[in-house]
Amino acid sequence: MREIVSPVRSIDGMITLPGDKSISHRYGMLAAIAEGRSVIANYSTGADCQSTLGCMAALGAKIERDPEGRVVIEGGALREPAAQLDAGNSGSTIRMLSGILAGQSFTSVIAGDESLARRPMARVIQPLTEMGACIEAREGAYPPLTIHGRPLHGIDYTLPVASAQVKSCVLLAGLFAQGDTVVRELVRTRDHTEIALREFGADIATEKRVIRLRSGARLRGRELFVPGDLSSACFFLVAALLVPDANLVIHGTGLNPTRSALLDFLVSMGASIKVLDLRQTGGELVGDLRVRSSPVSGGVIEGAMTAALIDEIPALAVLGAASQGGLTVRDASELRVKETDRIATLESNFRRMGVEIQTAPDGFRIPGGQKFHAAEIDPAGDHRIAMAFAVAALAADGPCAIENAECAGVSFPEFFATLREIAH
Repeated sequence: MREIVSPVRSIDGMITLPGDKSISHRYGMLAAIAEGRSVIANYSTGADCQSTLGCMAALGAKIERDPEGRVVIEGGALREPAAQLDAGNSGSTIRMLSGILAGQSFTSVIAGDESLARRPMARVIQPLTEMGACIEAREGAYPPLTIHGRPLHGIDYTLPVASAQVKSCVLLAGLFAQGDTVVRELVRTRDHTEIALREFGADIATEKRVIRLRSGARLRGRELFVPGDLSSACFFLVAALLVPDANLVIHGTGLNPTRSALLDFLVSMGASIKVLDLRQTGGELVGDLRVRSSPVSGGVIEGAMTAALIDEIPALAVLGAASQGGLTVRDASELRVKETDRIATLESNFRRMGVEIQTAPDGFRIPGGQKFHAAEIDPAGDHRIAMAFAVAALAADGPCAIENAECAGVSFPEFFATLREIAH
């Protein structure tokens, strides 16, 4: 699909975004292994989260949608799948689900699409092996993964890199382990798994970046609501900051403190963003965001902030190019092994739009005050690149063509329709 995005002068209205991807993945997995019935409202419409539901259904969970569109899951003990599990394009699915599969009484094989086949899995294989798992991988590190389920034991594990996916994988394996499972973080990462485990009935405690999961957890089904995805909101926040006249409200957005670095960073650049009607649901903070046009200065993303903003960096790169002082990103080698090499893909498409960028192995520098020129954008199948450059196109000097724009459906199938709804 080829999507044409034209420059606009204003953005206004109120939008509600699909459910948070990270939370949806976790609710789908935990509901499938919990006893009884779970009802999940506003589950993500993205293809990645549908891959998680497909895998859980293949493992024996009964999954359907009720008349209100909520996902209803009858959980319990998993069973051996009849065929290879398909994680699609979802690194979250394959990494986190591996923890659950490692503690089962059967063997399973999980793989995904061509992009996922290039993404490294050693970071989850290593701790799961320490717990007693037996996992075979292509070249020792890449999908497909053959996971021979067996009895596990809890470990005390220090994450070598900041990764909520690896942390979650170990904690999910800990549900099936003898003895407590402890995960230590050098840098705090998203805590959606800890919150979700607590909501489903696990005994889990966190103190000073040390998470302890008590063994013997008995999970029970829940009724839950998934807040709007803040990573998806980022594209619209940036869009509103790029155009001359914007007044946008994003309703029901997840504002988990481990994700709020995005808002903190944007406000530090001078963005006019206000949080309205702050509330809590299922242990997660939710609120409405109002953003207005405002000039923004430059910024630096490095260290712990890089880990906190890793998914938002493509959109923030676009804002950086238009900002007064530009954007520098360091300590982001993780971007090289996402759906694409995102540093290289950002560089390629910025150059198409006439935007200067200097890249490094672990980041890049974009000078500020630059103009976007009309171009044909090739996102290389990466949903976040496609959406980030669609936002850049709103401030270009002519219409831009986003090739293979359907890849946005990995996380946000409604993205282009929502953009057209508010762009004028």
